[in-house]
Amino acid sequence: MYGAVIHAPGDVRYEERDEPTIIDPTDAVVRTVAACVCGSDLWRYRGISPVPKPTPIGHEFCGLVEEVGSAVTSVKPGDFVVGGFNPSDNTCPVCRKGAHANCQHGDHYNGAQASRIRIPQADGTLLATPGMPDDDLVPSILALSDVMCTGWHAAVSAGVGPDTTVAVVGDGAVGLSAVLAAVQLGAPMVIAMSRHDDRAALAREFGATHVVAERDEAGGAAVKALTDGIGADCVLECVGTEGARLQAVGAVRDGGNIGLVGVPHGDLPVNDLFWRNVGVKGGPAHVRAYLPHLLELVLTRTIDPGKVFDLELPLAEVAEAYAAMDERRAIKVLLRP
Repeated sequence: MYGAVIHAPGDVRYEERDEPTIIDPTDAVVRTVAACVCGSDLWRYRGISPVPKPTPIGHEFCGLVEEVGSAVTSVKPGDFVVGGFNPSDNTCPVCRKGAHANCQHGDHYNGAQASRIRIPQADGTLLATPGMPDDDLVPSILALSDVMCTGWHAAVSAGVGPDTTVAVVGDGAVGLSAVLAAVQLGAPMVIAMSRHDDRAALAREFGATHVVAERDEAGGAAVKALTDGIGADCVLECVGTEGARLQAVGAVRDGGNIGLVGVPHGDLPVNDLFWRNVGVKGGPAHVRAYLPHLLELVLTRTIDPGKVFDLELPLAEVAEAYAAMDERRAIKVLLRP
């Protein structure tokens, strides 16, 4: 089979890889229907995270089960499934508390930007749809494997609800998904922080009530101007850079909360947050905890997070997919084998 392998910064290749097989009885093998490039994949592509050797890459997918191990009971060959980017058994004490991203028996994919994928902990990772979904729903189902659940995790972590004002730092796929999540959770004011017209337009389509183009201190001041001079109750940080984190700190009110889901590449001023009584919670999304509810919202066409995909390419052109996202020519690229 073929799939994406990152060799070095800026060097992602479509090349032959070993066929996945069942190794453990808890495994499944899935034939990919759609995969995509994640913003976190760009950390290695840009040389910010190391690439010590050629490595299969990718962690977002949906597809058809081809084979299951002897211990797998929740899915079967022929099922259309989506799986979270962080495999989990869904049964350990940590999973039973809803913290699936920190499963005691968690594992990783060996590169999901491929035509077939071995899925560890299949019972706890995969969720099947009721029958084969309409093709136009595939992008939104794919979005549930990471970005939509990650945006939802940011909103839940920050305590977004019907009485909260929300600001979202980041206008990539996760940030836009966080806007959609905040609206679904009932926030009456959702401020998208974006200076790109196409992304701001999608944020408004997802339900953002305001768009702030300013960055840094000016961005925080603009949010405060919209929130009685105090800042947002909940700020969702969906980038991970130090600048984005500081912008979140500048936009949150005293006593408010920051939902932190951007892969961290910067520090937070902890002492300042302490004296301001600002809460910080977040991390990798507990995808399996959120999947049943969000999949229902997608299948009933209540939400359409697949709109974050503004470019579709064949998997063979994965190098162009990375370049397009790196150069901000695309918000998120969907790949079809």
